[in-house]
Amino acid sequence: MALHFELVSPEKLLFSGDVEQVDVPGAEGDFGVLEHHAPLVATLRPGILTVHAGGDTQKIVVLGGFAEVSEKGLTIVADLADSVEDFDKQALATRMAETEEKIKKTEPGNELDKLITRLDHYKQVDQHLTGTALH
Repeated sequence: MALHFELVSPEKLLFSGDVEQVDVPGAEGDFGVLEHHAPLVATLRPGILTVHAGGDTQKIVVLGGFAEVSEKGLTIVADLADSVEDFDKQALATRMAETEEKIKKTEPGNELDKLITRLDHYKQVDQHLTGTALH
C-alpha cells in the first residue's frame, strides 16, 4: 500500500502517483504525510517539498499554496512549484525584491510582520537552492 500524491501548480500537473511519504513545508511548521494520515488542510510556506518514492527522494521548490490530506491521499496546490534542478531562480529573486519593496512601504504592524516572515522564507529557499538542497 502507498500514499497517492498529486502536486499541481497553475502551469501544470507536476506529479501524480503513489509514494511512501511526502515532507511538506507547512505555514505552521513542516510535517510528513504517510498513508492513512489523518485528514487535514494546511497552508504552505515557501520551502522545499520532499517526495519519497521507490527508495528515491525528489526535492521540489514550492512558493506557497495549500495541502489537503483525505482518504484519497495528498493533494498539493502550489502557487509556484518546480523541481530543485529546474526551478527558475530569477522568479525567486523577483519575489524577494518585490517583498523587500513592500516592506519599505508598510507601516509597523501585523501586515509588516507577515511580509518579513515571507521574505525570511524566500531567503531560506534561496539558501537551500544554493546549498543543501542540491547535495
